[in-house]
Amino acid sequence: MRPSAVPWTVTPAGLTVTVRLTPRGGRDAIDGIDARADGRCVLKARVRAAATEGEANAALVALLARAAAVPPRSVALVSGTTARIKRLTIAGHGPTLAAALEKACGVS
Repeated sequence: MRPSAVPWTVTPAGLTVTVRLTPRGGRDAIDGIDARADGRCVLKARVRAAATEGEANAALVALLARAAAVPPRSVALVSGTTARIKRLTIAGHGPTLAAALEKACGVS
């Protein structure tokens, strides 16, 4: 997969990830990478929690923390609190975090 075809960017502080979240999706899972109509890529994720009172956002933070093997406090929602497309940051060593997300998405 081309470097521009991944929904994350390595930063000095870790990783910035763009996610398309589906609340009440039946299970907590990362469903891979999808290209949007505007050409940007997003990480597709679903959570069981409903999109009320921040429950889905909290479930997404926990899901990404598990996928990246970091504590939930290392994952922060930067934008998109009430939107389907969200931007999050994961603190840590960027290349290691990117490798963990590649494995979770099945990217070779």
